[in-house]
Amino acid sequence: QVQLVESGGGLVQPGGSLRLSCEVSGSIFSDYTMGWYRQAPGKQRELVAADSSGGITNSVDSVKGRFTISRDNAKNTVYLQMSDLKPDDAAVYYCWAHSTLRGTYWGKGTLVTVSS
Repeated sequence: QVQLVESGGGLVQPGGSLRLSCEVSGSIFSDYTMGWYRQAPGKQRELVAADSSGGITNSVDSVKGRFTISRDNAKNTVYLQMSDLKPDDAAVYYCWAHSTLRGTYWGKGTLVTVSS
């Protein structure tokens, strides 16, 4: 059974930083494109950043230059380093794993609150 467990959310002041982590178990981590989605109250879930198993990364324009996605295949973990956080970044952040052959999986989410 594939499991994704996020950690690292919390309360941060505007301009601050957080690093989210997502550890994957139960499958071959390197087979998956990994990503982070977020969903704010009353809004649709949106893809924030993704990292293919081939090392190609992508992110939504609103976080470019502030958020960085990375992965450590040896630790079965994907990270989202977030800096210069803004109130609009506040949301529940979900870890996502996708493989054409093995399926799509989601974590339960971690809450990021940006407030002074």
